[in-house]
Amino acid sequence: MKWTGLNDLREQYLSFFESKGHTRMASAPLIPKDDNSLLLINSGMAPLKKFFLGQATPPNSRVTTCQKCIRTPDIEQVGKTARHGTYFEMLGNFSFGDYFKHEATAWAWEFITKVLELPLDKLWVTIYQDDDEAFDIWTKEVGVDPGRIVRLGKEDNFWEHGSGPCGPCSEIYFDRGEAYGCGSPTCGPGCECDRFMEFWNLVFSQFDSDGSGHYELMPKPNIDTGMGLERLACLMQGVDNLFEVDTVQNIMKKISGIAGVAYKHNPKSDVSLRVITDHIRSTTFMLADGVSPSNEGRGYVLRRLLRRAARHGRLLGVNEPFLYKVVDTVVAENISAYPELAEKAAYIKKVMKNEEEAFNNTIGKGMDMLSELIDRMSVSEIKTLSGAEVFRLYDTYGFPMDLTREIVAEKGLDVDVEGFETFMREQKTRSRENYLSRGGSSWESEELDLPKTETEFVGYGALSCEAQLAALLVDGKPAEVATEGEEVVLLLDKTAFYTESGGQVSDTGVVKGARGAAVVTGMKKLPSGQTIHLGYISEGTLEKGEAVEAQPDEPRRRAIMRNHTAAHLLQAALRQVLGDHVHQAGQLVDGHAVRFDFTHFEPVSPEQLREVENLINQKILSCIPVGNYECGIEEARSKGAMALFSEKYGDVVRVVEVGDYSLELCGGTHVKNTGELGLFKVVSESSVAAGVRRIEAVTGFGVIELFNQTKGILDMAAATVKAAVGDLPQKLAALNAELKERDREIASLNGKIASGRLEELRQQARRIKGVGVLNASFNGVPIETLRMMGDKLRDIDPCSCLLLCGGNGDKPSFICMVGPEAVKKGVHAGKIIKEVCQKTGGKGGGRPDSAQGGVGDPFKVDEAMALFDGLVESMAAE
Repeated sequence: MKWTGLNDLREQYLSFFESKGHTRMASAPLIPKDDNSLLLINSGMAPLKKFFLGQATPPNSRVTTCQKCIRTPDIEQVGKTARHGTYFEMLGNFSFGDYFKHEATAWAWEFITKVLELPLDKLWVTIYQDDDEAFDIWTKEVGVDPGRIVRLGKEDNFWEHGSGPCGPCSEIYFDRGEAYGCGSPTCGPGCECDRFMEFWNLVFSQFDSDGSGHYELMPKPNIDTGMGLERLACLMQGVDNLFEVDTVQNIMKKISGIAGVAYKHNPKSDVSLRVITDHIRSTTFMLADGVSPSNEGRGYVLRRLLRRAARHGRLLGVNEPFLYKVVDTVVAENISAYPELAEKAAYIKKVMKNEEEAFNNTIGKGMDMLSELIDRMSVSEIKTLSGAEVFRLYDTYGFPMDLTREIVAEKGLDVDVEGFETFMREQKTRSRENYLSRGGSSWESEELDLPKTETEFVGYGALSCEAQLAALLVDGKPAEVATEGEEVVLLLDKTAFYTESGGQVSDTGVVKGARGAAVVTGMKKLPSGQTIHLGYISEGTLEKGEAVEAQPDEPRRRAIMRNHTAAHLLQAALRQVLGDHVHQAGQLVDGHAVRFDFTHFEPVSPEQLREVENLINQKILSCIPVGNYECGIEEARSKGAMALFSEKYGDVVRVVEVGDYSLELCGGTHVKNTGELGLFKVVSESSVAAGVRRIEAVTGFGVIELFNQTKGILDMAAATVKAAVGDLPQKLAALNAELKERDREIASLNGKIASGRLEELRQQARRIKGVGVLNASFNGVPIETLRMMGDKLRDIDPCSCLLLCGGNGDKPSFICMVGPEAVKKGVHAGKIIKEVCQKTGGKGGGRPDSAQGGVGDPFKVDEAMALFDGLVESMAAE
C-alpha cells in the first residue's frame, strides 16, 4: 500500500474497469436530466436510473463512472466535524443485466488488493444476514477468510427504496486501528466509531419489490457499486479525513493564505476553514454545471452555500469578497478529470464575486439586527427567535433562514421554522392574489355555457380564414343574435387569431359576417382547452351558426412576428457574447417591442450590447429563411433545440429554426425570413431580479419610430441651447464647465458669508457642563453654508456642540456638529438630531460628531430648538 494522489486513484479505478470490458462514461452534470425527483445529482447511480429502469439503452451493459455529487441534508454539520461534506465524487461500476455477484466481488477484491495493495489483515467484508450465496462466493471463490466476514441485518445490508429493483449488498471495510476505536469489546464493522471505515458498497439488485414486503427474483439482476473517492484517498494517504486529502488540502491552504489563518491551530477557525473549503468545491462545480443563484430550488442551495462560506470568511477576518480568488485553485486541482472547469473559470469567478458583493451589501445591517435580537432574547430569557423576525431578516437583508438558524444555534438558541414558513406562504399568497387582481385569471373562473367545439388554429400559415360561428354569448349567456354595441364571446370552429402563450400577446382584429362585424379585443384559452374570442359588435349583427371571416389586424400581427423572431435571435446572440449560462427567464412580445428576460449575473456593458445588436442585424441583413414546423420531441432534442426549463412538452413539438444560428421549441408565430425584421435596436437593459437581466428592443417600424423620437429630442435640445445638433456635445460640455465655475463662485461666496456670521454666532454661545453650545436658525441659507459655519466654529472650540437649522428649498433641515472633546464627554450628534427632528415630525440621525435630518413641520422648529440645551446637559459628563 503506497501513498496515491486523489486524481491518480480516480484514473486507476476507471482504467481498471475499462480493462474488464466496461465503458467509461463522463460524469453527468449536477443538474439532473429528465428527473424531477432530484434537485441535484446525489449518487453515482442517479444519472443511470433510466438504464436500470429500462427507460433508455446504455452504451454498454457494463459501465464505469466517477460521478460528481452534492448532498446537503447535514449542511449544518459541515465544518463542525471533519467527516461531513456537501461535495464528493463517487466511483462506480455497473452491470445492466450482464455480470452479477461472482464478477463484482472478484473484481472489487482484485482492485483493492492487487492494484491498491491494501493489506489483507486490515480488510473486512459485511453481507446481508440471509445472503448465503454472497458468503460462499466471498469465501470459496474470492478467498476471503470467513472470520473476516460479518453478517448484518436489513437496515445495514439491504438496499431498498419503495417498490422496484432492490437487493442485498456487501460492504468492504478498512480497519484503521484501535486508536480510532470506541474500546467496546463488540466493536467491529458496522460500529458507529471511526475505527472500521466502510469505503465500498456492492449492491446486488436481484429482487423486484412491490413495496409491501413481497419480493420476486428479477430475470436479469443488476450490479450497482459505489465507492467515495475522497474516502478512498483518506485510506491511501493515511490521513484522518477528507479535508487532509491532497487536492482538498491544497484548496484549504489557498484559503488559509488569504485569511492568514493556519489549520489545526484553533478549533474555531478550523470550523470556518472546513466550511469554506467544502463549499467552494460544491459551488464551483454547481456553477460550472449551469446552476445559477436564486431563491428557489437548486439555485437556493447554491446561494445558501455561497453565503454560508462568505459568512465564515468574515469570522476569519476576511470582510471583502474572496471566494472567487480560490476558484483557480479548485480548477487546478480538478482539471485533469474536468477540463471544462478551465473554460468556465472566468464565469464562475464573476458570479461568485457578484454574489459575495450583494451579500456583503446587506450582511452588516442584517448581522446588526440579528445581534440586537439575540441580545434581547438573552435579556428576556427567550430561547426561540420568532418566525416573524426570521422572515424579516430574509425579506429585508436576504438572510437565508438556515443561516439565521445556524447563527442563533451558536448561542444555544433556536428559531421558529414553522412560523417562518407560514410567513413565506402568506407572502406567496399575497403575490398570487395580486396577480389575479390584475386580471391574471380573467375568464378562467367563468363557467361559460359553450358547446364542446374545438377551435383549429391556422394562423401559422394564414393571416385570415373562413370559419363557422359555433357559439355566441352576450353578457355571458348563449344568444342566437348579437347586435351593434353588445359585448360578446365568440366560439369559432377555426381561427387565424393567436391566443396569448409563451410571452406572445393575443391577436386583435375583426370577425366579419354577412350582415355585421365584431371587433376582437382579446383571446382566451379556457381550462377546458377551448379558445374564445372576446370583443363587441361594431356594426350590424352576427348570428350563431353563420359563416364568418376571422381577420387579425395584419400590421399588428406582422410587427408581433418580427419581434418574436427577434427574441430568438437575441437569445442566440446573448449566448454567443455572454456565454452559455444565458437562458430565457421570461419574455413579452407585442406589436411595439420585445421584452426579453435572461439569466445573467451583472449588467451587460455598452460594448457587449453593441456586439449583440451587430450580430442580430447581420443575421437580419443576411435574409436567412426561418423554418417553423412540427416534429417529435426526441428529434428536436437530438438537433439541439433549446427549451424552457419550466415548460413541459408533449411528444410532438413546434420548432423555430433560423438557419444554423438559432433552434428553439416555440409555439408562437414568426416571420418567414429574417430580412422581414428590417432592423433591430436595443432600447434599454436593466435588472429584474438577482441573476436576471432584461433587454427591451424594437424592430421594423419600431426602429423608425425610435429614430424619429430621438431626432426630435436632439432637435429640441439643440434649439434650447442655440446650437446645431452636430455641435451639441461641445456646447453641452461648455455649459457644464460654466455651471461648475458658477458653483465654485457660489461656494466661495457662501464661505465668505459664513465667515461674516461667525463672530455674531460666537456671541450667542454658552457653556453647559463645560461644553460650548450654540443653536440658531437661518432662513434661505443653504445647508452647505451652515455646514461650513459649523466646521469653523467647531475648529475654534473642540469642546462645542452646534445645532443649526436652515436650507434654501421647500423643506428646511437640521444639522448638528460636535467637537472631538465634547464627543469624549458623551455628547452625540446623531441622538440630538433624532430627538429634535422627531419633535417636528421629521427624521434624522448620524454619527457622534456629525448628523443631519429633515424638518417635518416648519412651525415646530422653535419647539425643537428648545430641547437642545436639555439634551446636551443629559449627555455631557461633568
